[in-house]
Amino acid sequence: MFGGTKDWDAIIGQAQDMQTKMATLQTELELITATGDAVGGLVSVTLNGKSILKSISIDSSLFTSSDVGILEDLIVAAHDDARKKLGILVEAKTQEVTGNLHFFPGMKFS
Repeated sequence: MFGGTKDWDAIIGQAQDMQTKMATLQTELELITATGDAVGGLVSVTLNGKSILKSISIDSSLFTSSDVGILEDLIVAAHDDARKKLGILVEAKTQEVTGNLHFFPGMKFS
């Protein structure tokens, strides 16, 4: 199956390299942010790369309405938009880290 010690050394080296890169990625994910919005930016939320809500912005024009339910729905919509955008960013960053590492033919990490 494998050609001997050299192959295992290469695999172990790749695994160690990936472990280091993944640790770096975890740190970088805290710095990546995605902002989602609803109704053309009247409500926006910002998440970090670990999906932690970092901020909410609500345009003051929405406070003239007594319908709090609409505002709550807009916050949920903005959060969903940010989560989707964040998923794209995290997937790209993960591919950056793992894309060139191949332990076995056909094995992928993202």
